[in-house]
Amino acid sequence: MGKSGAQNATVAAGSVASVFRVQGRYVQFDVDAATFGVLNWTLTGAANKIDITGGRVTPVFESKMPDHRGLVLNGNVSVELSSSADIVLTRSGPGVTMKIQAKDCANGGVFQMEVARADDTKTVFTHKLAQSAFYFDNRNFRNREGDTVDYKDTTLKVTPRINFGNDYSSKFVGRDSPQFADRIVEPLCTNNIVTRTGAISKVQHCGGVSQWSVASGGRMGQVMGEDATEVAPPATVCEHKCQAQNQTKGRSTVLGAPFPVTDADRLKARAAQ
Repeated sequence: MGKSGAQNATVAAGSVASVFRVQGRYVQFDVDAATFGVLNWTLTGAANKIDITGGRVTPVFESKMPDHRGLVLNGNVSVELSSSADIVLTRSGPGVTMKIQAKDCANGGVFQMEVARADDTKTVFTHKLAQSAFYFDNRNFRNREGDTVDYKDTTLKVTPRINFGNDYSSKFVGRDSPQFADRIVEPLCTNNIVTRTGAISKVQHCGGVSQWSVASGGRMGQVMGEDATEVAPPATVCEHKCQAQNQTKGRSTVLGAPFPVTDADRLKARAAQ
C-alpha cells in the first residue's frame, strides 16, 4: 500500500486494493483485503546467516483463510511498521476484526493472524500448504515420545509433533502454532503412524491442509526453523504484540527433523476428498 520505513499510518478504506502485497527482504505474502486471509506466503531465499531455504525462493503456504461466515472487513487499514522490520496490519468490519503480525525474518516465530468477533463465536481458519510443501509426523519426536528432556529450569515430556517440510531444502521445517485455537481432526485423512514401541497411532491430519477452530481473541502463528522443532509447552496467554512462539533463548531441547522425510511419516491424503 505504498508504506515503508518505521511509521504508524492509516490507509483509507477506499484506497485499499482487493489484494495487496506485503514485501520484505526475506518474507513476502499477499493479503485478501475483505477477509485478511493470506495468500502466497513465501520465503524469498535472500542470503542470510539463518537461511533455511538453501538460497532459493520457497513457497510455504498457498493460503491461510478465515471463514467469517458472511461478515466482511470494509474499514480503514491500520499499518504499524517498526524499525526492526515488524509489521502489524489491522482491519475491521461490522462484527469482526482481523489483525496480522509478521516479522521480516528468515526463521523463528515469523507470522500470526488473530480474529475477534462481536458475537464471541469461533472462526475456522483453513491453511493450505504450497504444492511443494507437506505435513509430516516428525520421527525425531515420535521416537522420543514419553522421554523427559530439559526445558529452561525444569523438564518436559516429549509428545508427537506435526511439522511441515519440503524435498529440496534440508533445513526447511515449520509448524502451525495455535493460541486459543484447536485443530479440527480430519477422519478422511487417517494415517497409521508407527510408534517407538511398534504400536500404531492414528493421526487424522491431511498432508496439504489443516483446519483450526480459533476462539474470538485467539490466533494462529507460524514458526520456522529450529524453533519449530524445540520441545516447549504451548504458547502462553498474551494480549499485546504477541509473537508466534515464546522465546526460550536456547534453553529448550531441540530435536530437529529428518531429511528427507520417509513416505511412511508423510501425512496423506493431501486434502479431504
